[in-house]
Amino acid sequence: MQSNKFLNSLPTRIGFALLALALVACTPTIQVAVPNEPITINLNIRIEHEIRVQVEEELDGIFTLDSGLF
Repeated sequence: MQSNKFLNSLPTRIGFALLALALVACTPTIQVAVPNEPITINLNIRIEHEIRVQVEEELDGIFTLDSGLF
């Protein structure tokens, strides 16, 4: 086997070491921090209800057993 003189030279080794150091120094860091103020969620919801009790009572009267429909 023939050894490569370029890869074994001192400037090449120093260059690879500096490149490795630069790549390690550029790794991103992730930090999780708690906010100072509480989280506020504003929900603007409009709820509309129609209660149809009168119609249901009329339908109950129509569908009784003695109404003659069945």
